[in-house]
Parts: sequence; structure tokens; C-alpha cells
Amino acid sequence: MNLRRWLTPGIGIKRWLLVVFVGLLLLALAFAHMLRQATRDLEPGGLAGTMLDVLTLQFLPFAVRGLVVALIGVGLVAVGGYRLMHEMTDPLRAPDADQPLVEVIYQKRFLARGPRIVAIGGGTGLSTLLRGLKEVTSNLTAVVTVADDGGSSGVLREELGIPPVGDIRNCIVALADAEPLMSELLQYRFPVDRPGPGQGLGGHAVGNVLLAAMTAVEGGDFEEGVRRINRILAVRGQVVPVSATPMTLHARTLDGTVVDGQSRIMRTVEIADVWLTPGDLRASDDALAAIAEAELIVLGPGSLYTSVVPNLLVPGMREALLAASAPTLYVCNVATQTGETAGLDLAGHVEALATHGAPGLVDVVLANNRFDARLPADWVAQRVHLRWPPSDGPGPRLVLEDVVDHDNAHRHDPARLAAAILRIYEAETGSRRRAVSRTA
Repeated sequence: MNLRRWLTPGIGIKRWLLVVFVGLLLLALAFAHMLRQATRDLEPGGLAGTMLDVLTLQFLPFAVRGLVVALIGVGLVAVGGYRLMHEMTDPLRAPDADQPLVEVIYQKRFLARGPRIVAIGGGTGLSTLLRGLKEVTSNLTAVVTVADDGGSSGVLREELGIPPVGDIRNCIVALADAEPLMSELLQYRFPVDRPGPGQGLGGHAVGNVLLAAMTAVEGGDFEEGVRRINRILAVRGQVVPVSATPMTLHARTLDGTVVDGQSRIMRTVEIADVWLTPGDLRASDDALAAIAEAELIVLGPGSLYTSVVPNLLVPGMREALLAASAPTLYVCNVATQTGETAGLDLAGHVEALATHGAPGLVDVVLANNRFDARLPADWVAQRVHLRWPPSDGPGPRLVLEDVVDHDNAHRHDPARLAAAILRIYEAETGSRRRAVSRTA
């Protein structure tokens, strides 16, 4: 089974085995030619001639001779090739690895051919999306909002002056190829009520502290600190902040009330518009480069006003998205959120994106159409109703799929969501290729 796996398509082994086989065949022909030349003058009844007849199986019929030699050759190649692969790869396999090395190599070679996808957002929604997408491509870039001001991220932001790192940590954990124990370590939070020394770490996640420390090691360069963590933890793709500058989110409600701070806006209802400060914000170079090279751009899922929209408000992001050659897909949440999107339907989500982004920014909208998933015991939200199209026009193309977690109607299912996105990517790129062909 292991040998057959080495020969499966996509791993890049068969072509080089063929080259080696042709080389060995030529060597065998050359040896046969030399043997023929060397034995031409041997006496038929001599000792040397007799030994040569035995070695070349002259006592067997001609057809049987070839079959016996071929069977011996195939057996030697099979046993030798298997043992060679084993001896070469065994030292490279981790002592406690669950998968054979051939499986790891196959996945990496297969995923390296996947589409270049940029996922923009934050919070739990983005990390859920990344867990699904990393199984179909390793050409992933997660552009993460840095507007969080609560919890451990908020404390580190105030004390160290760095952008919030909580959402970045969650995305790194989602994409990391590290051991499961490493993921548990990064998500571990020091207890708040522990007596004695070390209380200053109470409530902080290890991953947050690690990101803050790496930023300090890099002389305060937050973007470079995140790049280093990507490499250390073998992230499948890359996680980048939308900006290296801490930003504050502000919102205005329909009655004119102004609310400051992401953690407060999450609990605010009837939001009319949101904006960012300070005014000198700049999109990160890594985010802009990834968008320019992307084959598909995905907005969401995630909190509409506190995770998705803030990325569109960073100067340079909106222009980069409009100039990108890749189609932009918006993944709508499967449920509303108490506070910021209470009572908001599908068209309302898309209208909010158009208001804070730009008309025509989104090409395709993906929404869930399965509503019999299990409701959590503490369910306080509602499913997103499928009102369509938006009131300001026909809107982008709508795709309805079963993308909900059947055990939790409040969450997307990572595998179903990734499969639906891949189908949309194939449909969009296929239609664009046909359009270019017709134009030509």
C-alpha cells in the first residue's frame, strides 16, 4: 500500500522513476553488447564457455529464458525500490507522526497546486473558514482585522502599544501544521484568580504573549513579528494584519448615538455606519500584495461591522479590491448576532458592505439554505433570512448552498464551506476564461 501511494498521481515520483528505468535499461543493453563482444571468440566446449552458458540460462528454451530473467528483474526492482524509499524517508519521519511521510509529501505537493485565495475578516468566522480551505490549498493568505480592544488583546494593546493579536493568533492556530499540543499551548490562557506571583499574566493567551514578544524582538516591527511566527509554526499559507497600526472602531446608530470601541459596538443595535481612527492608517504591504496576486478573494464569514467591514475602511484596501483581477466572494453568516446584526437579513448584509465598501465590490454572495441544523441550548440569535435582491439594484450573483454545521446552527461547517467556495471559484474562473476567449 505504501509503495502504491508513492506512485499515485500528483506526487512527482513516477516521472523520475521512469528516467531511472530508462537509464538502467540502456546500461543493461550496453552490458549485453560488451558481453557479446567479449565472448565471441570463446571456445564452445571450454570452461569459460560452459560457465557463460549456465549464467545466461542457455540450457532453457529461448522464450523461457527471457521470462525468468524478467521475473527476477521485476522482483529485485520492487524489493530494492521499496527498501530504498523506506531507508531514505525513515529518518525524516517524526517519531510520533500519525501519518506516513508519503502522505505528508502528497498533501503538500497537491495543496501547492491549489488556487491562490485571500480570506479577509476576523474572529471565529475567519478561523473556521481557514480550517476548511487549508485542506484544498496551501496558497492561502488570511488578512485579519486589528480593531479588537477587549480581553487579553486589549490589555496588550494598551500596555505595549501593539495592534491586537487575538484574531491573528486564532488564524495562525487554524492554519498551523504544528503538533496539536502546540495549538493547545498557543490557546492556553493563564488563570486569572491564581494566587501568588505571575498574576500579571492572568487572562492572557500564550499565543498573544508570543506575538507580543516576537514584535519586541523585531524592534517593534509588528508585521515582521507576525511573519516570523508564521515561519516558526509552519503555517500553511500566511496570516497578515490588515494594518500594522492599532486602530479604533467607531459606530453611529440610526438615532445618532456614537459608540466607540469594537467590544461595545458588538452589543450595539441599529448601526447606521462605522469608521476608523486614526486618520493615518495604511494597509500592510503583505495584504496589498496578496490581493493583487489572488485568484479568489473571500470576505467573511464573521461579525459584519466589527470583523469584515473594518478591513474595507483601511486606506488602500478598497482600492486594491476594486483593482484586483480576482472575483470577490462574500460569505454571509448563517445566523444574526445579538447586537450589531440583530434582525438583519441577507440583502441587509450585502447593502452594508456596499455602503462601506463600494458598489460592485462583491461579485458573488454565498449564503446558507439549510435551516434544520441543531439549535444550541443557549440560542439567542436567528437564522439569516434570504431576502434578495438588495434594494439598491439586482446585486451580485447569489449562490445558495448547505454550508451550516448540522450540529450547531450558529456556525459554518469548515469542510462544506470550503467545498462550496471551491465550486464557486471553478465556476467563476471558467466563465471568465470563456469571456476572454470570446473577446479574443
